[in-house]
Amino acid sequence: MTAKVRKAVFPAAGLGTRFLPATKAQPKEMLPLVDKPLIQYAVEESIQSGVQNIIIVTGRGKSAIEDHFDVSFELENLLEQKKKKDLLQQVRGVSDMIDVSYVRQKEALGLGHAVMRARELVGPEPFAVVLSDDVIESEIPCLRQLIDIYEFFGASVVALMEVPKDQISAYGVVDAEPVDHNGAKNRLYRIRNMVEKPKAADAPSNLAIIGRYILVPEIFDSISKIEPGAGGEIQLTDALKHLLRNRPIYGYKFEGKRFDAGDKLGFLKATVEFALRRPDLGGLFRDYLKTLTL
Repeated sequence: MTAKVRKAVFPAAGLGTRFLPATKAQPKEMLPLVDKPLIQYAVEESIQSGVQNIIIVTGRGKSAIEDHFDVSFELENLLEQKKKKDLLQQVRGVSDMIDVSYVRQKEALGLGHAVMRARELVGPEPFAVVLSDDVIESEIPCLRQLIDIYEFFGASVVALMEVPKDQISAYGVVDAEPVDHNGAKNRLYRIRNMVEKPKAADAPSNLAIIGRYILVPEIFDSISKIEPGAGGEIQLTDALKHLLRNRPIYGYKFEGKRFDAGDKLGFLKATVEFALRRPDLGGLFRDYLKTLTL
């Protein structure tokens, strides 16, 4: 039987330089998208996908993440005294939603290195990797879509999306062949090779890897065997290429909409769209936007 995916690793030790000075004293994962931090959206996606054991890889200056998912006795007591039951329920819901463990990445040496730091906590079982920069709206959670593919094939799966040619150099890009699955011919791919941040002319396709992965535990051996790549960092893409020598890897063009909230423009787009969809904010916010002279 295929082992169940029970754990998800959230790399959160990056410096967030694209959002300076806002991230000088605040983790980028804690930037609020309307009224919830980015990492909470990703954690909620994990829970909705059936994965409740969360491993967050943190670094210096990331204590706000731990505080967010911890119990806040003083705040809860204050809200209880003031009989603000709705807010109290929201605050308690954050600390009650997950079983969370933390491991430190002392230096930001790449995504592969961050994943490797979770090895002891993950153990010899398949696991998810979730990048909270990528906020994904979908009817079926993106991570759940990948887990379904993993459970069918028993192999690693990465989330894919089509990317315009002028943006492809910002991504890991796959060379892959389509695979028929559940009657669809344009979503599932078996990966033949992958390239980290290729020039547009050298990209093997327009299918880019985005921040959702289901990985078999053998990936840790692959990470330990590769050399540092671009920028002197341990790249997860290089480890996946190493794993491909002995294990199949699939890519799934997920159903849903992805916002690159690690980019200023992407973050602003996400904020506007999420606010417009809120029952308590959408109407008033839409009316306000109509008054703007642009």
